[in-house]
Amino acid sequence: MTVRLRPHHLLCLLTYVGKGYTPAFVDNYDRIARRLSEGEGIVVVDGPDDVCAALLCAPDAHCFRDSVRVRDAQAAADVGELLDMTVSAGARIDLHPALLARMRKAFAEGVTRKACLGCEWSALCSGVAACGYAEVRVRAVAEVCLGI
Repeated sequence: MTVRLRPHHLLCLLTYVGKGYTPAFVDNYDRIARRLSEGEGIVVVDGPDDVCAALLCAPDAHCFRDSVRVRDAQAAADVGELLDMTVSAGARIDLHPALLARMRKAFAEGVTRKACLGCEWSALCSGVAACGYAEVRVRAVAEVCLGI
């Protein structure tokens, strides 16, 4: 199986520490974090994804807003440039340890943060990055095996 992620969630997964919109959202994201940490691959999707699933029943789910689509486009461009690939629907990404480290380094340095402008979680994510990603829930397979 693969985890379905919209482009801006490729950035969100880097700093996910178990906080979110609702308890159901956090439970869902924790399951996704475990799957990614166990080596499950990612397929990029256009629009709501596996992370959004816990929010889609709300009548005003922000997952459908134009502002989120803009965030996706910015993230797709930044991550695509970093990874030297086109990040669009159907693209596949495997979060091997070197790739995850490269993505986190770029995020911490602000290279891939355009999509984060105006995000309510931006300060939290900045703090997580500044602390060396110590409490993140998505870990590379090697980190999980070594108990890091």
